[in-house]
Amino acid sequence: MSVSTSAPYGDARKLSVLRPFDPWNSPLCTCPLKYSLHPYTGCSHFCLYCYATSYIGRRPSTPKRGFLERLRKDLNYVNPRLVIELSSSSDPYPPLEEWLRLTRRTLQVLSERRLRVLITTKGDIVVRDVDILRETPSAVMITITTIDDSLASKLEPGAPSPSRRLRAVEKLSEAGIPVGVRVDPILPGLNDDPTSIKELVDAVANAGAKHVVTSTYKLKPDSYRRIVEAFPELEKLYKRLYFEEGELIQGYRYLGKPLRARMLAPVIEFSLARGLTAAVCREGLGVGFLRAPSCDGSHLVASRVPYGRG
Repeated sequence: MSVSTSAPYGDARKLSVLRPFDPWNSPLCTCPLKYSLHPYTGCSHFCLYCYATSYIGRRPSTPKRGFLERLRKDLNYVNPRLVIELSSSSDPYPPLEEWLRLTRRTLQVLSERRLRVLITTKGDIVVRDVDILRETPSAVMITITTIDDSLASKLEPGAPSPSRRLRAVEKLSEAGIPVGVRVDPILPGLNDDPTSIKELVDAVANAGAKHVVTSTYKLKPDSYRRIVEAFPELEKLYKRLYFEEGELIQGYRYLGKPLRARMLAPVIEFSLARGLTAAVCREGLGVGFLRAPSCDGSHLVASRVPYGRG
């Protein structure tokens, strides 16, 4: 494999399915340099708060054409020192992955090249692929926004229940795979109660998580419509918090900065108290809210040597 690493992302101009991770050049992003990789377009989890629907639409997960062939070509031009994240928007473990196995075959390709992999998902199907992950420099971040199965069924109607995701955290940890949790997003009036947050953090810590990353809901018009349709009692509150008292940052409506800090502080504090690393995502709240070597969990990838490899 002939790879140019003179630039941070290798020869990015030649990439087809791999992409340098750059969330719209956001000045608030604290992620390390990494690639994003999406075997699927769209997402069958249909989370109400999803930001990706604002630019790809709300549609079920569909495999990309010729994906593995294009990926193999891309790997000739990447910087092998960077983490490859599956996936930053379209979940790599939608329900059809159970039988299609496109993400599993993707992991096999990456593992053969000994490339570093960070998986971000709500899908508990990831546990199936422990055999590959054990042979790969890898870590898994599982999104769990609440441990209330009833609330989650409204917020994330196509995703596995929180109880299933917690079991996945436990199984991955037992298998020796570094695993963290995205408590993301925190939505006013839904999952922002500090008592519920503590219960969630305790649950993920007990399941074996090592890291927590969190953020507040950033409003986009389409996701806002979905949320107030599902929770009409929140419409007046959200209009005040986001449109009257919030701020517009790069096309997203944010809560006011003091409120963001108050809502996210319990997640950080409870996580640190349980011995986890913790950070926020695109919040601009300063170093006190970045209590980890990386915000996204990339540091977990470096914390282990794959089985059978010295």
